[in-house]
Amino acid sequence: MLAILGGIGAAFCFGASTLCSSRSSRMIGASSVVAWMMLIGLLALLPVVVLGGLPEQLDAGAGVWLILSAAGNVIGLLIVYAALRIEWVGIVAPITSTEGAVAALIAAAAGEAIGGGTGLALAVMVVGVVLTGIVRAERQEEHNHGRRGALLALLSAACFGVGLYATGRVGSDLPIVWAVLPARVAGVLFVAIPLAVGSRLRLTRRALPLVVASGLAEVVGFASFAFGARHGIAVSAVLASQFAAVAAVGAYLLFGERLGRLQLIGVAMILAGVAVLTGLTA
Repeated sequence: MLAILGGIGAAFCFGASTLCSSRSSRMIGASSVVAWMMLIGLLALLPVVVLGGLPEQLDAGAGVWLILSAAGNVIGLLIVYAALRIEWVGIVAPITSTEGAVAALIAAAAGEAIGGGTGLALAVMVVGVVLTGIVRAERQEEHNHGRRGALLALLSAACFGVGLYATGRVGSDLPIVWAVLPARVAGVLFVAIPLAVGSRLRLTRRALPLVVASGLAEVVGFASFAFGARHGIAVSAVLASQFAAVAAVGAYLLFGERLGRLQLIGVAMILAGVAVLTGLTA
C-alpha cells in the first residue's frame, strides 16, 4: 500500500512539473529551465541535508547509485524539455511515461518479482509509442518536428527509467533526502554554473513562477517516489509513470491541445499498458 501511495503522489507532482515546464521551456529554453529547477530544488533541500549530516550508510556502493540517479534524471530532463519545445505535451508525456516500464524491467533483472503479463503490457506500450510518433500529413505542414519530438521523448524515458531505479535504490539504503539530492547537485554543477559563467542562463518574469513550481514539484515527487520505492521499486516506478495521464488531461483542459486519431489511439495504448502494469505489479 505504501508503494502505491508513494507512486501516486509522484505521478501528480511529475504531471504538474511537466505542464509547467512545457510552457517555461518555450520561453527560456530547456537548459535554463533545468538549471533553475535544480538550483531551486537544491536550495529547498540544503537545510535538511545540513541538519541531517552525512549518513553512516554512505559508501562506494551507494555512491554508484547516487551518480546513476543524478545522471539519469538530469540528462532525461534536458532531453524531455527539448522535446517539449517542439512537441505537444499530449505526445511527449505518454511516451516519457514508459520510464516506469524501464525501471520495472531493471528491477526484474535485478531479481524483483514481477507478474508474467508484463511482457504483453510492454508490447502494447511499444506499439502505442510508434503510433504516437506518427504525424499526419496536414499536421506536418504546420509542425515538422513530430518524429524528432517523439524520439527525444523515448530517449528521455530510457534515461528516466535508469534514474528512477537508481533513485529507488538510494532511497532504500539512505535517508530519502539523499535520493532527491544527487540530481539537484549535478544539475547545478554541470548545467546551471556553466550557463551562468557563459552568460546564457535565462529567466523572464513570466517564466519565474513556472520554474519555481517545477523545481519544487520535482523535489516532492522524487521524495514521494523514494518513499514508495522502499516498499517496492517496480510498483512505485510504474505508478509514478501515470503522470502522463495527469499531464495529458491538464494539457487538454489548460492549453486546448488536440491530437490526431492515430495519436489518440497510441496515447490510449500507452496509458492502458501503464494501467495494466500497475495492476500486475500491485
